[in-house]
Amino acid sequence: MDRHHYRFTSLWRLPAPPDRVHAVLARPEDYPRWWPQVREVARRDERTGTASIRSALPYTLRVTLTERRDDPVARVLESGIGGDMDGYARWTTVSDGRGGSLARYEQEVVVRRKLLRRLAVPARPLLRANHAWMMRCGERGLTAWLRRPGEGPVGEAV
Repeated sequence: MDRHHYRFTSLWRLPAPPDRVHAVLARPEDYPRWWPQVREVARRDERTGTASIRSALPYTLRVTLTERRDDPVARVLESGIGGDMDGYARWTTVSDGRGGSLARYEQEVVVRRKLLRRLAVPARPLLRANHAWMMRCGERGLTAWLRRPGEGPVGEAV
């Protein structure tokens, strides 16, 4: 396998029905409101946007996201990723059978940023740990967001 290639999978247990979780995840421009490491998301058009992401390590990833799939019936979201890394990210949300949801995040990328390519071998365990920490923070942030009283899927009053 290419030393610049990464594959990540995370499973989040969330306290809201799958349709609501899907609706929140389908609005990446709101991610900075609940996910601390997603510093900025800006829409370019209906299907494309840019994001700045910074976790525990002292660098900021800048990526372009292009919607590939938004299927609210199957509750699948998939975006192509370009910029500092190339690949894709996919969310799939299902019921947990108890009124909540399981959201599976899959990401497969090849890093393009020079610094990350140079550190590919010596820092690989650190980069993977950094990603895992970021995902734990995202799960905690989204859990808190979904538990806000009187809020709709993305902070709209119900």
